[in-house]
Parts: sequence; structure tokens; C-alpha cells
Amino acid sequence: MTDEYIETARRVIETETQGLEARAAELGNGLGAGFRQAVDRILAVTGRVVVSGMGKSGHVGRKIAATLASTGTPAQFVHPAEASHGDLGMVTQADLALVLSNSGETPELADLIAHTRRFQIPLIGVASRAGSTLLRQADVALVLPAAPEACGNGIVPTTSTTMTLALGDALAIALMEHRRFTPEHFRTFHPGGKLGARLAKVGDLMHRDMPLVAEGAPMSEALLVISQKGYGVTGVTDGQGRLVGIITDGDLRRHMQGLLERDAAEVMTRGPRVIEPDALAEAALAEMQSRKITCLFAVRDGLPCGILHIHDCLRAGMV
Repeated sequence: MTDEYIETARRVIETETQGLEARAAELGNGLGAGFRQAVDRILAVTGRVVVSGMGKSGHVGRKIAATLASTGTPAQFVHPAEASHGDLGMVTQADLALVLSNSGETPELADLIAHTRRFQIPLIGVASRAGSTLLRQADVALVLPAAPEACGNGIVPTTSTTMTLALGDALAIALMEHRRFTPEHFRTFHPGGKLGARLAKVGDLMHRDMPLVAEGAPMSEALLVISQKGYGVTGVTDGQGRLVGIITDGDLRRHMQGLLERDAAEVMTRGPRVIEPDALAEAALAEMQSRKITCLFAVRDGLPCGILHIHDCLRAGMV
């Protein structure tokens, strides 16, 4: 029985893959012009992309709206049934409607389609039948290629929803790349979770109350700073405030004999590893792990502006 399950899974995946390949192939033919028009229409919108669909198309639509919104294209999902009971007020003349329906004849979409026609709201339709009501009314018609559903009897939306989802992703990424949407922009919309942590900058996590002593400071003072700040290290600065060295536990052990008779410049390790405060914290974590160190000073133009401990990265959820 287990082999039958595996065979079914393989058949489903292969069927949906064939649908995606057909979708990709058609972009090089007639569908490509429609796709370009859809991107241009969305770029021209001053409001939001309003995504709508019923049933499984609605579930796919919610994901497409979320992807658009998180990649720089303001978007929201409006349920077509709720639209008929007041939510049409969410769809303004500054917006664009992206409406999904496998058949193109979903009755619940009628009021939304009529609303877009009445108020000259741009309409992009996605359906599998070129002559359907949705695609005939749409300003831009994106036709799903003919492909069998993975269920085998054509009843369960599988291949069609996969193709629609992929088309939505393609639109979102094309828009994102055109807008030169950077990881910095992405972080603005993803401040939480591991993704937000990976995109955090050193400056977001570093401590500005740094352990620092001057080159000529006696080691008694350096030991006091190390103890008070709690990082296990202290930076050493020259007369212009530039970071020229660092004193670590290893440096203390190497100079144990006569330690208190020395000054910071005699004990420090010169040219310590540093990082820019604008660098990604993930890069700082990688540096600390590869060098087997626990702290990095953030430096701008030679001047220390913060210190980052590996525990700061751990607390942020980067590991």
C-alpha cells in the first residue's frame, strides 16, 4: 500500500509540473504580451491591487495578495461574496482588480466585475477559458493553459490552482525586480521572526555603551572596565579615538606575569577584527563563528560606535 501512496504522490507532482511547464512555455508565445500588460497596468496603479476569487481561487488569491504586499506592491484580498454586501467600497478608482477564477464564470464575481466596469477600475482576469465572462470583461486577460487536474477526474482544483499561484508569484517578482526592491525594503515588511533577524543590521543589535580604554591606561583600569561592562573584552583607542586594539582573556593570560605593571598598549592585540554598523548582523555572526570569537566592535571611519556580542545574535533568533 505504501508504494501506491508514493506512486500517487509522484503522479500528482508530475501532473502539476507539466502544467507549470505549459504555463512557462506560453509566456514565450501569446501569453507573454498579456503578462507584460499586466505588469505595466499594476505599475501604473496609484492605489492597491485588489485580489479576489471564490473557493480555492480565493485561497490562492489571499496568498498572492500577501506576496504582493510584502514585496513592495500594496495589495489586499477582498472576498467576492462580502464585496456584494458592502466591501465593494474597498475597491476605489485608484485601485486595480486582479480576479481569479478557473472557469471564469463564478457567479459570486459578477458584482465585483460590474463594479470595475462601472467605475473604470482596471481589471486583470485569470481563468482557463478565453471566452469566459471574466476574461471577456477584463482589460488584461491571462489564460491558464489547458492542463489536466492532478486528481485524475478533473474535479479537484490542483494543477489549475498551482498554475495560478505560480502566475501570481511571477507577477510579484517581476514587479519587485522592476522596483529594485532590496533586502532593506524587505526587512521593513518582515521585522519579526527569523527572516527579520537575518536581515537585521549590526547597528540594530549592537550596544553603544562600549568597553573602551586609552592606549596609555594602566592595566588595572582596563581590568576594571572589562569587569564592569561584562563583555570579557575591552577596546583600546588612540589619541584621536580610533580603535587600535583589543584586550581579550587570551591577552590577559599571555601577559599574566607583571600584568598590573603594564599599560593597555603593551597587552592589547593590534588590528582587531571589526565590522561596519551597516553590515548585516548575519555577516557579523558568521565572522564570529569562523574566528571563534564572541565579540566584534562596530567601527565607522576608524571610530568605534558599538559592540556586538554573539549572544545578541542568538537572542535575536538568528540561529
